[in-house]
Amino acid sequence: MLDYTKEELLSLIESNPDKFNEWKKDRDDVDLSEVDFSNMIIKEVDFSDVDLNSSSFSDCHLALVNFYGADLTAVDFTRAVVTECDFTESILTGADCSYAEMTYCNFTDCDMAGTVLSETILTSSDLTAAENLSSARYDSDTVWPDDDMMPAEFDTVYKDDLSSLKDDEDSAVEDY
Repeated sequence: MLDYTKEELLSLIESNPDKFNEWKKDRDDVDLSEVDFSNMIIKEVDFSDVDLNSSSFSDCHLALVNFYGADLTAVDFTRAVVTECDFTESILTGADCSYAEMTYCNFTDCDMAGTVLSETILTSSDLTAAENLSSARYDSDTVWPDDDMMPAEFDTVYKDDLSSLKDDEDSAVEDY
């Protein structure tokens, strides 16, 4: 079996995803952490169980990508268009999905603690069994899927959290 550098794997994913998937099939320790996939079009790639920690998918178009069991800790998905991707049992802790469109995705047993979902569009995505969704950061512009695709106890109404502390102008101390 051939061993590739991260740069060679990046090129392979972009030019020949089937060859990457075939190569990956025999491996269980693929490390693509800190790789910059920005602005790429990625379709039908198998990233299952891959270490993608701190990688960037910003401004990407991802379709039918398998992230099953992948380590997506602190991954950048800002402004990405993510369609029909499987995040089952993946770790999205601390990932930034701001301004992304993540539609028709499966987040079953995906750990979303600290995931930033500000102005994220999650239309038709399945979040019913997502873990730690209440620990994600979102705002009033986050577009959630229908209620039947959300955990029963989750409240989609935005509430200010500690990261959005504001000065109260009414309690300003006046000079005497």
